Amino acid sequence: MSVSDYAETEGLPAADRTPYKPWSYDTASTKLYIPRLAAGQDRWFAAALSDDKGKAPSRLAVFAERPQHKRWEMVSVVDLDSPKLPDIALDHDRYATAVAADGNKHLAADVGVLRAAVLDNFATGGTHTGTKVFTPTTASKRQIEVHDKTGTRYGDQGTTVFAGADNRYKDAYALKTTDGGALVLFSHMHTQTDAVAHSGLQINPGKEDRAWLHDVPRTSIRYTFVCNDAATVPAKAAPSRLIGYTCARTDASGPPVPSWSDRV
Repeated sequence: MSVSDYAETEGLPAADRTPYKPWSYDTASTKLYIPRLAAGQDRWFAAALSDDKGKAPSRLAVFAERPQHKRWEMVSVVDLDSPKLPDIALDHDRYATAVAADGNKHLAADVGVLRAAVLDNFATGGTHTGTKVFTPTTASKRQIEVHDKTGTRYGDQGTTVFAGADNRYKDAYALKTTDGGALVLFSHMHTQTDAVAHSGLQINPGKEDRAWLHDVPRTSIRYTFVCNDAATVPAKAAPSRLIGYTCARTDASGPPVPSWSDRV
């Protein structure tokens, strides 16, 4: 996601680039959730972060140890829709409890169900599983709105279809909450394919697409997105809550219109 941000910026004319501003998180308001892990378990922790001094956290991040790189890396970060964080269960030493995100029978939904529901929000507007797995929240409504508004923006001149993509980022992290449920942090990938309704029409890429499409008109464009998601899941059979998600476009491709193809 970070690399795609750099690529998109480098594809813009210098005049359109936003000047880089150094940034940092306010350590005084940071909340760390460090799970007590057994020997041999992968080491990771979650952090609730704010980039404004004295303000409530606005992001949830996961940091994981990567022995092959001999360093710790931020492997996920989600923008939260509300500063109110779920109540994480802490033991007498203030350690959090890590729980299984996949195949956990003690949760109403595991990460596979959550990921499928998020993809359904984009693909169908939540018709199949999205609105069944998630109770309405700002984040889930926003995903459904992306489907509804983007899918109809071309009218009868073109179509937009969302679909799941082969997910390269299958790691998921979960912390037990005080109600017996869990906070689950995970990633997904999806595509958005825009296509003209008939020959003679073309899609003109926007300036944000220049890094991948180089201002060449296309008959269809397939965008790939990588997203980080955060959800709270109850222990009993009840809907989960999507509390935030963050997406980045990481690729775009598509066939040029015939007049451009002939030039090549």
